[in-house]
Amino acid sequence: MTDSSAASENTDVDAQARAELARLRDSIDNIDAAIVHMLAERFKCTQEVGRLKAEYRLPPADPAREREQIERLRGLAESARLDPAFAEKFLNFIIAEVIRHHETIARS
Repeated sequence: MTDSSAASENTDVDAQARAELARLRDSIDNIDAAIVHMLAERFKCTQEVGRLKAEYRLPPADPAREREQIERLRGLAESARLDPAFAEKFLNFIIAEVIRHHETIARS
C-alpha cells in the first residue's frame, strides 16, 4: 500500500466516521428534545396535582407514592437495560422539583 492510498483510505474512514457521528448526534438531539417536551407535559400534570393538594390541604410530598414510583421506574429501567440506580436518581431529582413546586403552590 502506498502512502497516497493509505491517506485516501484514512480520509474515507474519517468521512464515514464523521457521517456516522453526525447521524448519531442528530438522533441524540431529537431524543433530548423529546425528553424536554415529555418533562414539560409531566410538570403540567404535577402542577395540577399541586393545586389539588393545596386546595384540599394535603401535604406536598407523598412518600408512599414516591416509593411506588421509584420501584416501578426501576423495573422499567431493568427491562429497558438502563441502570436502575441511574433511573432512581433521575426520578428522585424530578420528585424533589415536584415537591418544591407543590410547596410553592401551597404558599400562594
